[in-house]
Amino acid sequence: MKLSKFKYDLDQEKIALHPADNRDESKLMVLNRATKTIEHKLFKDLLDYFDDKDVMVFNDTKVFPARLHGNKEKTGAEIEVFLLRELNREQRLWDVLVDPARKIRIGNKLYFGDDDLLVAEVIDNTTSRGRTLRFLFDGPYDEFKQTLYSLGETPLPKFINRPVQPEDKDRYQTIFAKHEGAVAAPTAGLHFSRELLKRLEIRGVDFSYVTLHVGLGNFRSVDVEDLTKHKMDSEQIWINNEACEMVNSAKQEKRNVCAVGTTVMRTLESSVSTQGHLKPFEGWTNKFIFPPYEFSVANSMITNFHLPYSTLLMMVAAFGGYDFVMEAYEVATKHDYRFGTYGDAMLII
Repeated sequence: MKLSKFKYDLDQEKIALHPADNRDESKLMVLNRATKTIEHKLFKDLLDYFDDKDVMVFNDTKVFPARLHGNKEKTGAEIEVFLLRELNREQRLWDVLVDPARKIRIGNKLYFGDDDLLVAEVIDNTTSRGRTLRFLFDGPYDEFKQTLYSLGETPLPKFINRPVQPEDKDRYQTIFAKHEGAVAAPTAGLHFSRELLKRLEIRGVDFSYVTLHVGLGNFRSVDVEDLTKHKMDSEQIWINNEACEMVNSAKQEKRNVCAVGTTVMRTLESSVSTQGHLKPFEGWTNKFIFPPYEFSVANSMITNFHLPYSTLLMMVAAFGGYDFVMEAYEVATKHDYRFGTYGDAMLII
């Protein structure tokens, strides 16, 4: 499959800059793979498609305020630092991206906050924009973390082209977020409200949780026409025994297993036995799913409308069928669906 197959025309104004007023009131397009039909609903109508003992699998990762604005020593030049992950707690070492990268060299000191509340030293280069920083902070770890996060802002993706607002702190986070470590939200999960979860629970739907700490690889562009040559960034995942038992028993009973989002689908497909059973796992995945691909675990999925050429669109096309999904995207552009992180949702059954 070639990269150019995932081009489609998307006007910038179709990219949602703000979430729907209520989480569960965004639009929902329902794709039925068996009948090749498309329905237009609201997200809360999800209730009509699931039944007693069906399982929904959620990603319970939690986004942290990963974007920092600071200044370079001596020149005072403004720089943006994007925290990727903590490398060493004791030494306050972090893996980051810096912008503009060409001016940030090993040995440079970077200052953040009023009165230079926090100082970091560049101690290594990792990639063209990547650096390892050591934060110079004398107090206890909890105090350091609190200071760091107080200076950070919600890491909205760049295609949401506006300043971060107070509402983003809450809305760029699922209501079931638990394990901190993501620099991007698992967007399909953003549509679930407490009321909708309660109604699904009353219907008898079971909820299972896995964790994938979403990294920036989600937004990284694919630079090769031949998709077999693209390498995904590794992301950390956890699948516990409880999740496996719930999913495997639903599969045995021929119930629906719904992956809520591409991050959940990637997590599930990263730890499967030859019999198609989900296995407990803790580690890293760099699984890249694009058509054609045989899925082993989930038989339905919820996802957002993704940008052209994105690896997320490729996975959705692999699950829904390339032609059917691309046709649905054409329908979505004509019916004023909203695209991207804060956009509308799609259910593929």
